[in-house]
Amino acid sequence: VLVGVESFWEGIDLPGECLKTLVLVKLPFKSPQDPLVAARSRWYQEQGKDPFTDYLLPEAVLVFRQGFGRLIRTKEDRGVVYLLDSRVLDKGYGRVFLSSLPPGVKMDVVE
Repeated sequence: VLVGVESFWEGIDLPGECLKTLVLVKLPFKSPQDPLVAARSRWYQEQGKDPFTDYLLPEAVLVFRQGFGRLIRTKEDRGVVYLLDSRVLDKGYGRVFLSSLPPGVKMDVVE
């Protein structure tokens, strides 16, 4: 069993049988309280852009795909991903995350 937090979203390679189940507790949004995130968000606002849709959401989707990629490294790899964050179904932006998954991913919703 491997338990990790943000540090395990990228930079780790567990090929083949090393990893068969991945539990994602929450979508990987950066904290708006982080000073760097707050500064970048202000910059986006100053440019007339929406910090959420133009910065935070694309960054989170990229990290989500990287996390998913920990499980599926090759065409032969198989596994199960449990996403425990209901926002992927409850919020409009959830479809952005789901549409970012690789082709052929089978999804079941368990309530």
